[in-house]
Amino acid sequence: MLGQRAAPRGALSPSQGGSQLGKLQLSIAFQRNLRSRAVLDGAVPVGGVELVPSLLHPAETFWRQLKHAEFDISELSLSSYLIALDHGEIEYTGVPVFTSRRFFHTDILVRDDAGIDGPGDLAGKRIGIPEYQQTGALWVRAALEHEFGVSPGQMEWWMGRSRDFSHAAATGSGFPAGVTVHHVPAGDDLGSMILRGDLDALGMYVRGTLVDRSSADLEHDPRVRKLFPDPVAEGIRYIAKTGIYPINHTLVVRRSLVERYPWLPQNLYDAFVGSKRAGEAQLRADAFDYVAAGAMTVSASDPMPYGFKANGHVLEALRQYSLEQGLTTRLVGFDEIFAPAMLDL
Repeated sequence: MLGQRAAPRGALSPSQGGSQLGKLQLSIAFQRNLRSRAVLDGAVPVGGVELVPSLLHPAETFWRQLKHAEFDISELSLSSYLIALDHGEIEYTGVPVFTSRRFFHTDILVRDDAGIDGPGDLAGKRIGIPEYQQTGALWVRAALEHEFGVSPGQMEWWMGRSRDFSHAAATGSGFPAGVTVHHVPAGDDLGSMILRGDLDALGMYVRGTLVDRSSADLEHDPRVRKLFPDPVAEGIRYIAKTGIYPINHTLVVRRSLVERYPWLPQNLYDAFVGSKRAGEAQLRADAFDYVAAGAMTVSASDPMPYGFKANGHVLEALRQYSLEQGLTTRLVGFDEIFAPAMLDL
């Protein structure tokens, strides 16, 4: 059972009417980016709440939340969140705030001498990932299978994170049937393995975090290149065909807090929407690095919307892929994923 902590004391939000008796002081673990920085810096306040931020790499936040439930509010890996809900063992509920999106498969790295000219050539190859169940890896596998006909079972997977520092250990998960997954031995790491030629490709690459041991800078190493020579063009092709701009993380808050303060999810949602709007010009530039002005399947007014209704098709694809890949045993209900009132947004 994942950790649980008593809710802090506090008063009703001013938005609920009546006099302000005080604010809830709540811890939050989040990555500071264009979408989150105004709320984390206090420029956009959360009604009735004083946030105490810890600005952490998401990989560290997720492990600490899944293992110890340390923070009142955080971003969380959607894939690991679905797995925890499937197991019935999590003390958090979701708010449809999605500060992180990416076309993950466009970041696949391959050794230049591995004989990989296109995605189909990954069949039979050794591919490294930080964590098999992480959301980015789920999207990579989904794109390889549904867009290029390479199923997860056709590759040999190597997972960079140790058992002790993995989401899988924190959620009590094993590896799905029908796939071959190895743990990278202690003292080794994904970056070193691909540079030595012990791996043919990396589905994702993360370095320098609490849970990721890799340190090699692969960006300019001539032995390694991106699978897609033009990642932007592939991102445009993918979204034009599927309508999906993959979501990676969602906002979660302790269920015990929501039970005690039912206004809290809405106030958090409103603040994060305000934070996104505060940097909208830069936000659009960031989003359109991948979707570009010509990709009209993404809304010209808001390429990265928050809320359940605007993202239902992406969330539906994610939970279908989670079931298809054997990460979850059922389609986890949207009413389990998000606080009930959030489904109307």
